[in-house]
Amino acid sequence: MKKSFSFAIEGILYTLKTQPNMRIHFGIGILAIAFGFVFKIERSEWLALVIVIGFVFILEIINTAIETLVDLYTEEYHHLAKIAKDTAAGAVMVAAIMSVCVGLIIFLPKIIDWFF
Repeated sequence: MKKSFSFAIEGILYTLKTQPNMRIHFGIGILAIAFGFVFKIERSEWLALVIVIGFVFILEIINTAIETLVDLYTEEYHHLAKIAKDTAAGAVMVAAIMSVCVGLIIFLPKIIDWFF
């Protein structure tokens, strides 16, 4: 059981170290959490924020796994390999767009109220 956690943490750290987009998602996630504390968001807003941040992280990790497996299988161009990589990246993009929408729904009214 202890090894399983160790392997999982290694996978997360590998993704953070090697994937620039994961570092961007991580930074934006930390920023969103900080804004949550600054604006004292409601429990339901925290729930939505944590879910979308986690969803983006999960998909970025899965995307990394898929890309690594495809690269392990073939170094040559293959249209199915491209489809696998592109669709996995597309899933991350959809989640990231969704998280931006959730962030705007939560924070935009608070930012507007803060300035006006």
